Amino acid sequence: MRIAITRPQADAERTAAALRARGHEVMVAPLMRVEPVAADLAGAWRAVVVTSANAPRVGKDNKALKALPLFAVGHRSADAARDAGFTDVTSAGGDLRALVQLIAERRVPSPLLYLAGEDRAADLVAELAAHGITAELRVVYRAVTAPLPPALIAALQAGEIDAVLHYSRRSAENYVAGARGAGVVDVALKPRHICLADTAAAPLVAAGAAAVAIARHPDEAALFELLGLSRG
Repeated sequence: MRIAITRPQADAERTAAALRARGHEVMVAPLMRVEPVAADLAGAWRAVVVTSANAPRVGKDNKALKALPLFAVGHRSADAARDAGFTDVTSAGGDLRALVQLIAERRVPSPLLYLAGEDRAADLVAELAAHGITAELRVVYRAVTAPLPPALIAALQAGEIDAVLHYSRRSAENYVAGARGAGVVDVALKPRHICLADTAAAPLVAAGAAAVAIARHPDEAALFELLGLSRG
């Protein structure tokens, strides 16, 4: 299968390696790049919370933060935290509601430090507050939009892409906007669009994509199942 990956470069390369190991052709075509945002992380924090694999990387040189328990929304963000040097890492399994429930059940003492990007799908601080848990948000990165690369445009026009992977609503929105900007909406919507969640699928469905599939669980293993790769 010929697959396009539009997520930021570092994450896209990791996913591409897994797909290539299964014999698939992969085009890495990032439509976002991640930029760090300076933030004051000082505080008497009792634990760290992340909902993105990009967030833990900012703490890799902060010994005080790495000594704290870290709660991650899913396996990707948990793995990124371990790679950054956090040792006490717990994953909620890929769902924000499950993350809130996990923290509440563990009776994690406040205050918590929530490391996040500028764009967030939900208000985790408010969700935790409803359980009597205090958390403070620090924006530590932003995702900057990039246009469709010429190589991806050419491949779409030639019908050389069988599937496109979408990991977030922002990524899918960038894909549709980039296709419109390049005048290739029709061909851009023809491949199968494999989405991590219904939020990622929404912009594609609204644009008229006919072949949109949503993973059973919001993780990469479930995406691979949709590509027929679960036994790879």
